Amino acid sequence: MSRSTRLYFAYGSNLLPARLAARTPSARIIGPAVLTGNRLAWHKHGVDDSGKCDIVKTGTLADRVFGAVYEIEVDDWDALDRAEELDIGYRACQVNVETRDGEITAHSYRALLVTPALNPFDWYRDFVVAGAKAHKLPPGYIDQLRATPSTVDPDDKRARFNQRLLEQ
Repeated sequence: MSRSTRLYFAYGSNLLPARLAARTPSARIIGPAVLTGNRLAWHKHGVDDSGKCDIVKTGTLADRVFGAVYEIEVDDWDALDRAEELDIGYRACQVNVETRDGEITAHSYRALLVTPALNPFDWYRDFVVAGAKAHKLPPGYIDQLRATPSTVDPDDKRARFNQRLLEQ
């Protein structure tokens, strides 16, 4: 990693390489990673009134969030912060994740506004599942992601746009 890049731990829709590349063209996959002592929640209140992913600290070693580490040029971080609604939807944080090469510190995001009763739109859940498959995350974890209840996006144009990313 050079001084002009940062490591990013993706655990939600940014797991999908096409999704992250659309936001940060410099993103380069480092590999799968796991965040221990946290659980994945789908309770971040999205601007579209659907649930988005969040990492919730539990402190319980059995709780784990699987994801991927990317290396991103610093010049692309403003775009990623805008996409993640920095300081409105998410706050920036640093997390220690375990990779094949050992523990590293990476940048990530934690939700600021949560609404537990929200479900993700089906295309958003499918982004997370497809990203998990792309990074060859554990099959049981992928099954848990796939089993997440979702709703159909009432905005057909937005749903079609996002479906195209899944087909890339």
